[in-house]
Amino acid sequence: MSAKVWLIGAGPGDPELLTLKAVRALGEAEVVLIDDLVNPAVLEHCPQARVIGVGKRGGCRSTPQEFIHRLMLRYARQGKCVARLKGGDPCIFGRASEEADWLAERGVASEIVNGITAGLAGATQCGIPLTLRGVARGVTLVTAHTQDDSSLNWPALAQGGTTLVVYMGVAKLADIRDGLLAGGMPAAMPVAMIENASLPQQRECRSSLGAMQQDAAAFRLQSPAILVIGEVAAARQNAEQTGPSDLLAAVGMR
Repeated sequence: MSAKVWLIGAGPGDPELLTLKAVRALGEAEVVLIDDLVNPAVLEHCPQARVIGVGKRGGCRSTPQEFIHRLMLRYARQGKCVARLKGGDPCIFGRASEEADWLAERGVASEIVNGITAGLAGATQCGIPLTLRGVARGVTLVTAHTQDDSSLNWPALAQGGTTLVVYMGVAKLADIRDGLLAGGMPAAMPVAMIENASLPQQRECRSSLGAMQQDAAAFRLQSPAILVIGEVAAARQNAEQTGPSDLLAAVGMR
């Protein structure tokens, strides 16, 4: 009989943002397949497990997805409890649904454990509310890196009226800028570029859509980083010192 495969989101980096369910699943795991972006401190919750690195990083040599599939299947069919540990949330650009479907086709049960995604955690750490009544009515999460190199619908993103959170965009800042400008977004639109979200070494660079590539180069922005594009990216909310009226003023509502 096959054991369960847990598809676990480890969160953006801060090990304290791990969910209780993730901790419980790691405590049951006998084999852990861990991505590069997962904080190794998370492994303290599974000292009994065999840990296998299956990293995927942009611009670097990556573990083939098919090999990861075969590893999960091999250990599950040995009756072991397997944890596939991913950074952020496994269903936000994390392939969890693909892996769950692939396992199900081979008779292996799996369960997805959500994690806090870097776009949310990074923005919060920088005092940015991704939604704000009267300013941003929603959030759109996109990746700048697509499997087939297809272009995003820039006019829809530029005119959608939501905060835009871009993952894996450091190498494509010029494309993002040009696409949004061509789609009608103003060059003065605030942008926050957040590196190493939620970790002690987190850094942020505030800019505008028109200047973000130049500012990122001067800042020496590196992956992993997320971009927050929208009026709320001008905000610096502090729950202890800032009230709602101050926040609205920061984004031009007062």
